Amino acid sequence: METVNIRDYITPGRRAHLVGVGGVSMSPLAEVLHGMGMEITGSDMNESAAVAHLRSLGIPVAIGHRGENVQGAELVIRTAAVHDDNPEIARAHAQGIPVFERAQAWGALMRGYKNALCIAGTHGKTTTTSMCTHIGMAAGVDPTVMIGGTLPLLGAGHRVGKGDTIIAESCEYCNSFLSFAPTVAVILNVEEDHLDFFQDLDDIKASFRRFAELVPAGGRVIVNADNAGARSVAQGLDPFTFGLEEGAACTARNLHQEDGCPVFDICVHDALYAHVKLQVHGRHNISNALAAAAAAYVLNLPGRAVEEGLGAFTGAGRRFEKKGACNGADVYDDYAHHPDELRALLTMSKELGYRRVICAFQPHTYSRTEALFDGFAEVLRLPDVTLLAEIFAARESNEHGITSRTLAEHVPGSQYFPTLEALTEHLRTLAQPGDLILTVGAGDIYTVGEALTSH
Repeated sequence: METVNIRDYITPGRRAHLVGVGGVSMSPLAEVLHGMGMEITGSDMNESAAVAHLRSLGIPVAIGHRGENVQGAELVIRTAAVHDDNPEIARAHAQGIPVFERAQAWGALMRGYKNALCIAGTHGKTTTTSMCTHIGMAAGVDPTVMIGGTLPLLGAGHRVGKGDTIIAESCEYCNSFLSFAPTVAVILNVEEDHLDFFQDLDDIKASFRRFAELVPAGGRVIVNADNAGARSVAQGLDPFTFGLEEGAACTARNLHQEDGCPVFDICVHDALYAHVKLQVHGRHNISNALAAAAAAYVLNLPGRAVEEGLGAFTGAGRRFEKKGACNGADVYDDYAHHPDELRALLTMSKELGYRRVICAFQPHTYSRTEALFDGFAEVLRLPDVTLLAEIFAARESNEHGITSRTLAEHVPGSQYFPTLEALTEHLRTLAQPGDLILTVGAGDIYTVGEALTSH
């Protein structure tokens, strides 16, 4: 089947069936394919708002996976969570219907856009993709957007535009971004992560290098000059650089704080491009803003769109997102699930002037917790109070013999909670005016913040 090219199938009039169509990047894919004149059907395990929206567009969606759902399809596209033993995939294989991955479909679609802006990196992708979306909207380019989180501006994680630009968060896990077709590739940072798939940091770097090499002549690779991993993967590719250290093509000058928010000039080759006041905190977000501005610059977008777009950006969903208050304490939620992301979040939080920073952290996957154990144990000493929820298994079973209790034993003064209910009750007794409570992790820890602030 590998010899079959998906581009021959992504054409108006063809019929595609999408398995797992309610997913965050599958539902916008269905919408874009439908919009270009393909005949689309789908299936999902559950009813959802996304499924209801697709049906409102005239796309039939079956609930439950059955072989007969693929009847009449000329190609099948699946989400990464759907394997060969799925009855619909098995039937497609049996009938000789080509089966493609979601990332392959997005890659084929990207080739139809003049500008394909793909944002990659171990962390910061969702925020930077969201910032780029704000700038693109402010510039009036009517972009199609694919983000791995919810952006309040869109009320969703995607947007189907009519312009010649697509903006896509590009994930390295399972090498999925190697199916993409960037004309502008942004590399924010390259660190150890997803070690259940990659062998080591060199393996990760090799993947990012291949991603950078997808950019055609006339395109641009944009790289964070402050990150050694990002710099190394772009060697010899004449990258356009951004960063806070001296020497980057796109950098911040006259950096100061107003009302606790960063204000600075964005200069490109020493000339003023834009003057911005961010509504998000932290050095990492200044870096993300510079990445988005660098992308805007190489796409010839005006500086005023950068000013307006970044000035209106208040954060993506689950990125230092305010949930409310509990006993006078402010409750925020964040998706950080890697030691470097945690360090950026906690360092920023400690600069906000709260009496105590209380961090309730839920590690994500056994393999990541084991591989990055020392990094987690070190960074979790930063808060005034550290509480640990049990590891969120996601796609894994615990073959590593590791639990959050192990982590708690290596973080002096921390406490371990086997259930989210017990953690929630403890936080409620702990919360006092002047405290910042952070619920942190990529699993279901956000429900703790919602429970705390719903009373």
